[in-house]
Amino acid sequence: MLTSPTIEKLRELKLTGMLKALEEQNASKSYNKLSFDERLGYLVDNEKLTRDNKKTASRIHKAKLKQQACIEDIDIKPQRGLDRSMILSLAKCQWIKEHHDIIITGLTGVGKTYIACALAHRACLEGYKTMYKRLPRLIEELSIARADGTYPKLLERISKLDLLVIDDWGLFKLESQQARDFLEIVEDRYELRSTIISSQVPVKEWHQLIENSTVADAILDRLVHGTYRIQMKGESLRKNKIKTKDMKKEDE
Repeated sequence: MLTSPTIEKLRELKLTGMLKALEEQNASKSYNKLSFDERLGYLVDNEKLTRDNKKTASRIHKAKLKQQACIEDIDIKPQRGLDRSMILSLAKCQWIKEHHDIIITGLTGVGKTYIACALAHRACLEGYKTMYKRLPRLIEELSIARADGTYPKLLERISKLDLLVIDDWGLFKLESQQARDFLEIVEDRYELRSTIISSQVPVKEWHQLIENSTVADAILDRLVHGTYRIQMKGESLRKNKIKTKDMKKEDE
């Protein structure tokens, strides 16, 4: 039977995984057959598993992914422009380890954000610090940070992310200062960290989305070359959902 002082000490040390394992061992006679080393090993393994799970949950929470998505739920079909072997390869996260980038393009509603969030979710599971940002919100945060003096700290925080997901690239044309801010992020991460960019606009039209052509050249030179490309096809998934709902209503 576990003594009260032992339980309190484990709680005080925040060894919750070990405490749970001890209580489990105490409640079952089957553990009596195990040696001391085996029982101790089980306690240590359970403590490590508990801590790893907490860290993973924390990474997912801090990533602030727009959608709850996972690789296993991706509808991989050639007609969507998705290659099974490529998606499964990206799921191993070797591209993050090697500091490569991914560009996902396609019409609105085809599932670009879901793919980006699924890859980001896998990155969180593999231990990588991740953050999701819509470009309009990111540009706004950079502008505010420059005004209140926190600009260097924000850039430093973003530069330390293993994976940065930038969604909705190309919704508006970047003005000169906005483009320079974005270049700072791209430059800090170039060949050091990984980035996913999702856009409705084809890559060949990106240059005209940046007001300053010189800055545009610098940004695209760092973003476009040597990246993994996912060109999604097909109709809007949102439209298909609406059609399905309408059909159900007609059948009622």
